[in-house]
Amino acid sequence: MYFCSVNKGIIYIVLSGFCFLVVNFFVKILGAGPDQDLISDVQVYPGHELVLARSIVTFVISWGIIRYRGISMWGVNKKWLIIRGATGTIALTIFFYTIHHMPLAIAIVVQNLSPIFTVIMAIFLLKERVRVLQWFFIIMSFVGVLMIAYDQFRHSDANFEEISFFWLGMGIVSAFFSGIAYTAIMKLRPTDSPIVIVMYFPMVSIPLMVFLSFYEFTVPQGIEWLILLVIGIFTQFAQILMTKALHEGTAATITPFQYISVIYAFLVGYFFFGEQLSWLVDAGIAIVLIGVLSNALIRARFQKRSN
Repeated sequence: MYFCSVNKGIIYIVLSGFCFLVVNFFVKILGAGPDQDLISDVQVYPGHELVLARSIVTFVISWGIIRYRGISMWGVNKKWLIIRGATGTIALTIFFYTIHHMPLAIAIVVQNLSPIFTVIMAIFLLKERVRVLQWFFIIMSFVGVLMIAYDQFRHSDANFEEISFFWLGMGIVSAFFSGIAYTAIMKLRPTDSPIVIVMYFPMVSIPLMVFLSFYEFTVPQGIEWLILLVIGIFTQFAQILMTKALHEGTAATITPFQYISVIYAFLVGYFFFGEQLSWLVDAGIAIVLIGVLSNALIRARFQKRSN
């Protein structure tokens, strides 16, 4: 039974990563617009408009589920629900912009620093103990980011992708806010239904993104409507599959497979967008992943012991 359960969890988490890859792939295309060669006659879309499109689809699906179950959409712990919605909105908006301005693999690997910030904030908000070995891997992860940044000083080879220090820093900011959002989800588990927690993301993001759209907005045309719909639907698929994965398998078993998405992103960036990274950047990405993954596994192991 255990073997079957774990394998189902792994399948779900791998499929979830693939769905997120589809989302990020189309976000990259709409961010580049006519500067990419994969889909012709596509306009450039600002990141906040893509967040708006995703949020509308999430809202419609989540509202339908809530109505079907007959539960209140307003939740119980409103303070943390609003914090989860606000921080998730900020994190996703910045993340979409980093996809527009950095190689896909780097944008995603920096976003994967969020569990590190979750651990740090859990010390203060959840009174969680952090082991010395965890601190070692936390520092290791940021060393990997520094290696990615330092690479820009090493060479000026036009064959390799240029990495913006500003957007690298914004990627870390995005990961920080994601860490707060994940911490909020942990605070909400005892009081609120998962679908209500998901619902608060579009409830907060839609008004904010509509406001930003007054200043910059691209009117969708032709196939762009379909792309925006795909972004919204595949995001929902990804979230559902991730939830099912964590229900089917243990965190220690599932966590390593979450980071397959970085391999997906590296391959898609190279073969579809022509993104070539230097060996030092590749090494930095690997070190970030080792640090984040090791920290997550140690945390899951000690949480299991404490239970």
